[in-house]
Amino acid sequence: MALEGKVAIVTGASGGIGAEMVRVLVGQGAKVVAADLNQAAVDAVAAKYDGSVVGCAADVSKYDDVAAMVDSAVSAFGTFDCIVNNAGINILGAMLLGDDFLSQWEKVTAVNQTGVVNGIVAAAKKLVELGKPGVIINISSVYGSLAAPMTWPYNVSKAAVNMMTKSSALELAPYGIRVVAIAPGRVDTPMLREGKKIGVWEHMRKEQVRDTFTQPSEIAEVVAFLASDASNAINGSTVAAEDGYMAFKFPLVPSEEQAKIEMEKYPDD
Repeated sequence: MALEGKVAIVTGASGGIGAEMVRVLVGQGAKVVAADLNQAAVDAVAAKYDGSVVGCAADVSKYDDVAAMVDSAVSAFGTFDCIVNNAGINILGAMLLGDDFLSQWEKVTAVNQTGVVNGIVAAAKKLVELGKPGVIINISSVYGSLAAPMTWPYNVSKAAVNMMTKSSALELAPYGIRVVAIAPGRVDTPMLREGKKIGVWEHMRKEQVRDTFTQPSEIAEVVAFLASDASNAINGSTVAAEDGYMAFKFPLVPSEEQAKIEMEKYPDD
């Protein structure tokens, strides 16, 4: 197994993509600290894995919590190799000129930016203390590269994650620490399903190259690869895991209609 003997931390681990990360990492042989705000929630995750996972309550916006979380990995499993800074929030409808914009900005930034910085710093310090190489994986988004309405703080926070990744990789390279990011596209999670409330769910689905949303397990598989020695050549990069979303314009007509048009236009081909 690619991650046999490795110890990883996953933040935002109680549901969605984070819970899938825990499952896939354990399946690849890793021991995992599953971290989130609620101790009962992460304990429930850990209970599924018969000693391979321990739960840790941590608020990633607070450095002391994150440092204690990293220490807990060493206490539980004797070492530490990888952190996945996955915890993130979005406030759908956050508009630059909205009455609540500044408070929304502060909430998103505390988790999506400060939380990632805390994870990078705490993980790097522990790896240097242990005298070993390791991997820091930051979860970005396609919206770190694309402007989109109603998610201004989220978009900016993910763009910041991309630059944190580059800058950290440069500074930590002498210690043998790799820093990489993943930019998921449209993933079928509770956060994305907020789009149903404002009537854009089907529109978002049709924007996908293959007319379907990426599954959390697919992102988790990319995380497992980046955590492994097989990805050693990848450093400082933000890896797009978005099924071509950023490479193609939204089709003018749905794919099934396009196929029908092509068949009628070129019947003999």
